[in-house]
Amino acid sequence: MMPSHESEAIAVAAERRWTWIVGAIIAVLILMMVVTGVHWASMPPSRVETIDVKTLHLRGEFIESNLGTAIESDGRVVVRLIAQQYSFEPQCIAVPADTPVTFRATATDAIHGFIIGRTNANTMVVPGFVATFTTSFSRTGEQLMPCHEYCGTGHEAMWGRVQVLPRDEFMAKARPGERLSCVAR
Repeated sequence: MMPSHESEAIAVAAERRWTWIVGAIIAVLILMMVVTGVHWASMPPSRVETIDVKTLHLRGEFIESNLGTAIESDGRVVVRLIAQQYSFEPQCIAVPADTPVTFRATATDAIHGFIIGRTNANTMVVPGFVATFTTSFSRTGEQLMPCHEYCGTGHEAMWGRVQVLPRDEFMAKARPGERLSCVAR
């Protein structure tokens, strides 16, 4: 049997070892957070587009006459929209089925977001930045597009609609240089 002072010395040594191991793990984790934070602060992700929210409606791609769905000169289908408390502009978007559709969105006042019905289309829309993603819609019909980021007291009423039209019907309605929307003008 060991005398009590020897077993106490062994226990203290084991605790000291664990203290150093846990301290080293904590130090490595803090160092990783600092290095990652400094790296992202000095090297933001590529493909970040910024926009001036003060002149958003006055010039550039998000002027009112340029919102909605359009067939670009290269044949791509592009939807441009603005999120603002408490609406999307335009509120109803027409898109073709079974065709890649690129969404370009920005916000004027607060962080918003949207998800489109039974699809994988889901993004955050942040003031001063342009959110871009491409998706396609396999089913025709109307799908809801609610704001999924709390943006104020009217948040629950902020939603839009996406009308997915058969490709032929969409192409028949789309005119070069015009924006297509399912909201009557």
